[in-house]
Amino acid sequence: MSIVAELEQSLDEAGLTNTAVREYVLHWAEFLGAERVEVVSAADDARLVRESLKAGEIEPAGEGVYYSRSYSKDTARSEERTIVATSRPQDEGVYNNWRHTDEIRPVVEGLMEGAMAGKTMYVIPYLMAPPGSPLERFAAGVELTDNRTVCLHMIRMARVGIDLINDLADPDMFVRAVHVTGDLPNLGQGTEEDQRYFVTVADERTILHFGSSYGGNALLGKIAHGLRQAAYDGWASGEFLGEQFMLLGITDKETGETHHVCGGFPSASGKTNLAMTLAPDALGERYHVSFYGDDIAWLWVGKDGHLYGLNPENGVFGVARDTNERTNPGALDSVGAGTRALFTNVAYNEDTHEVWWEGRTPSPPADATGWRDWKGELVADRGPDEQDEPWAHPNSRFTTTLANVPNVAGDFEDPRGVRIDAVIFGGRTRDREPLVRAITDLAEGVYDGLTLGAEATFAAEGVDGKLRYDPMSMRPFMSYPEGAYARHWLDVVGAASEQPLFAHVNWFQRDEEDGHFLWPGYRENLRALLWLVRLRKGEVTGRPTAVGILPREEELDLEGLDLPAADLERILTVDVERWREEMTHREEHLSQFPDLPEEIWAAHRRVAAALEHEASVTA
Repeated sequence: MSIVAELEQSLDEAGLTNTAVREYVLHWAEFLGAERVEVVSAADDARLVRESLKAGEIEPAGEGVYYSRSYSKDTARSEERTIVATSRPQDEGVYNNWRHTDEIRPVVEGLMEGAMAGKTMYVIPYLMAPPGSPLERFAAGVELTDNRTVCLHMIRMARVGIDLINDLADPDMFVRAVHVTGDLPNLGQGTEEDQRYFVTVADERTILHFGSSYGGNALLGKIAHGLRQAAYDGWASGEFLGEQFMLLGITDKETGETHHVCGGFPSASGKTNLAMTLAPDALGERYHVSFYGDDIAWLWVGKDGHLYGLNPENGVFGVARDTNERTNPGALDSVGAGTRALFTNVAYNEDTHEVWWEGRTPSPPADATGWRDWKGELVADRGPDEQDEPWAHPNSRFTTTLANVPNVAGDFEDPRGVRIDAVIFGGRTRDREPLVRAITDLAEGVYDGLTLGAEATFAAEGVDGKLRYDPMSMRPFMSYPEGAYARHWLDVVGAASEQPLFAHVNWFQRDEEDGHFLWPGYRENLRALLWLVRLRKGEVTGRPTAVGILPREEELDLEGLDLPAADLERILTVDVERWREEMTHREEHLSQFPDLPEEIWAAHRRVAAALEHEASVTA
């Protein structure tokens, strides 16, 4: 029997009937030189786990929990190697690292050709939205990979099964996602000879990733499809927004009302902890917080004129570092015994099968016997100069399904999505940015998202007080030009008959003298969101300022929270002089983007003029 006939037989036995998918699989199997093809579904998870354990690809980390370690130079997204390609030069933006398809596709395909020789090519048919969603036709994908651990992650992060792609309304309407691990120790990571390429050919709905087995570089349904490709699809179709947003629901147990909040936060600004938060103990009797997702939201206007959103993912790929009972108890519960969660690049005890990471407990385990760090090296063998090195990689992760999160929303799989009441942005800033400020104007809300930023290090920017701007928290995931992106936001949200409330939050203000945080953060952050809900309902009015509406002290529900009066006053105050300085940086930032809509520039001028007026009044 010829190799093609054997591959055909494998697809027949798997029950794969979609002819377009079969042609795609057979083409790439031949091109990559795969020895055999295996189609996987979620039902194969237990078998794949057994095979991975036997092969030493994963290790047991407790009852029904597993541990994996990636190559030491393959531990994070690699943005400098990530490319958006199209055949349209006008698709080039400031942040999307655009290349012409004719230039880059032959390069990455040249590296891929024959790279699965002697290997199994796993076929992962998946859906990045609940079946029946209004956006379902953008959600189907088929990832090809030579890495069994990638299959395990994808089964946890997406809906995986042949039935999801056999009967597509348009059999050819699926994302073609090809992942080849490559010879990791010999790819020249970070050098001029770097051979890694992570390419999204957006106008062909094709993803080609070569040279990694880690995270968003290898789990192609997540960032490459769920964000970059989805953002492009949403823009090209004019139908939706694909954003790096968390999504949660807040239910008032007294009234039975539920309000939904989504929003973007740059790295290290508390997005996952907010998404998975619980109500503070003092407010738990009245309010319940429901988790929908911590990383991606697709937004569209429904037939009833309301803005809707859903999380296209089926799991959580969370950062382990600093996750503990105080910061995120729900996350710990979601990776407990029997959850089939996967840990990656945390510390691992080969004798006891325990895992640990910085922040899990105040100090590392006292007895280092059996513990290996994220590189696989024995902690007990470290020399005197190595004692302070981390046990877990700072970007160590856990992968678990949404259903494992204790407070997951009861309707998280509802294909209709949920109504969005507020869109919030938040970046880590130690001054200037108050606890919460609401924005009722669409253009000013989009403007605020476009100028979202978090504190930069001197190494990154070299300017004290200047933020590293991250528009809508999408800087690493942009797939089309920023001017068009702003226009698309104005058009999509502007089509809603009832506009969401926009807002900016900041949990990270510090005292100038001793550096303590002025706000306790974590579960207490719900109090700011409750004020937004009350403002939207007209139950409070807030205090107008040049940069938005701030809560009056008496409007915040501070029951059970002992907050110094001076700290509260500070986080509910606008530092006009710092804001005036910020406006100069914002103008410089926005000036990078050609074709920015006039509405955005007008919003910038309005805020700048209002700040000048406040400065003159208080002078």
